[in-house]
Amino acid sequence: MLVPRPLITELGATLRASDGLRIAAVDVDLDPLDIVRAGVHAFGTATAFLSPDGTSVGGLGIAWEAVASGSDRFLDLDGRLRDIPAGSVALVGASFAPEGAHDEAWDGFPPGSVVVPQITVVRRGGRSRLIVAVPAGGNPTMTLAALGSLRPPPAVPEIRVPDLVVEAIPPVEDWRDEVAEAIAAIRGGAMDKVVLARSLRVRTGGVLDGASLAAGLRDRYPGCRVFLWQRGEASFVGASPELLANREGTRFESRPLAGSARRGDDPVEDRRIGDQLLSSEKDLEEHRLVVEDVVKRLRPVVASIDRPGHPVLERFSTVQHLATPIAGATDARLLELAQAVHPTPAVAGSPRGEALAFIDKVEAVDRGWYSGIVGWADRSGDGELALALRCALVRDGSATLFAGNGIVAASDPQTEVQETRLKLRPMLDLLSGA
Repeated sequence: MLVPRPLITELGATLRASDGLRIAAVDVDLDPLDIVRAGVHAFGTATAFLSPDGTSVGGLGIAWEAVASGSDRFLDLDGRLRDIPAGSVALVGASFAPEGAHDEAWDGFPPGSVVVPQITVVRRGGRSRLIVAVPAGGNPTMTLAALGSLRPPPAVPEIRVPDLVVEAIPPVEDWRDEVAEAIAAIRGGAMDKVVLARSLRVRTGGVLDGASLAAGLRDRYPGCRVFLWQRGEASFVGASPELLANREGTRFESRPLAGSARRGDDPVEDRRIGDQLLSSEKDLEEHRLVVEDVVKRLRPVVASIDRPGHPVLERFSTVQHLATPIAGATDARLLELAQAVHPTPAVAGSPRGEALAFIDKVEAVDRGWYSGIVGWADRSGDGELALALRCALVRDGSATLFAGNGIVAASDPQTEVQETRLKLRPMLDLLSGA
């Protein structure tokens, strides 16, 4: 069995001695993603967030959930988060748009959600804790029996899906026209920057397992924040390069990205491309718009902000970005920070109102949770949130992959198409076994 019987007995004794939403925790030697892979099909719902710093959370089932929509949804969710028991951890997910998605493909993914799973493994600082949560009136015996039935998952399978059928939505030429329209609007003074998204629909004719995809992404992209949010037959999975906010006590961190280039074929070429990115007027301007907006929106809710005067390079397997690490002191809670800055110009544009209006007018895809947020939080307001990027919505043997690019006055439509292809590659390569 995955969890030794004496530990399950210890958990049961604590659960029976508590009232309300009951939780119990023990130290274990478990990988959070292993608990998810072992039980996702039995529980039907699963969540995971795996940070490159080693902090990871994986959960099965739902013991408690709060949902919210509208412009204040993060504040509403934070108010509910304050009610969960000390020692528990919630997974956080939200859509790009405050009112959520319209496409029925996103059924089961509300505008904003915080979930305390029935079974959670949290790994922080090299230590793993197993947390069992049972709602008021629930039967701990059933939850513990389900936990006792879990077996160690097999080795992560090689994902190789033959005969992929790939469809661009919208067609590439139509998206290129959207970009040209955006460039004309920017040059006409309507806005400074807008982010336009496109998608690929990948049909397989087989079954795609979200938990296995998450495991594959973690193996391939250890520098990213890998996430999984599974609801029944649908799963939202990805490997985000971008930290929206991290909060621990009175310290916060954010790391906005904007400005992209491909990786080189060898170290010399890679350095040359990176140096060009660091000196590119177009990319530096796009990056400046993002950083200045994030800092402006953070100032009312933080006590201090530290940031370098120039961006640094953040390198990933297929793409490198301009990044600015932002840190400081704050009394604001994690979701209060999210309320202040999301959607950032890295996923929407600048000024925000004008960019969002343009997106509503021209964008042909329903973003759903793409470019929303994913992460974890606890009752104290600590936790970590990433922008939901480099991701796919998996349902019914098909996967919809998403990517977007920031458009500024100096943008070129065909170059923007090429950059989105770089961002689509992590998921596409994983599905194809490349």
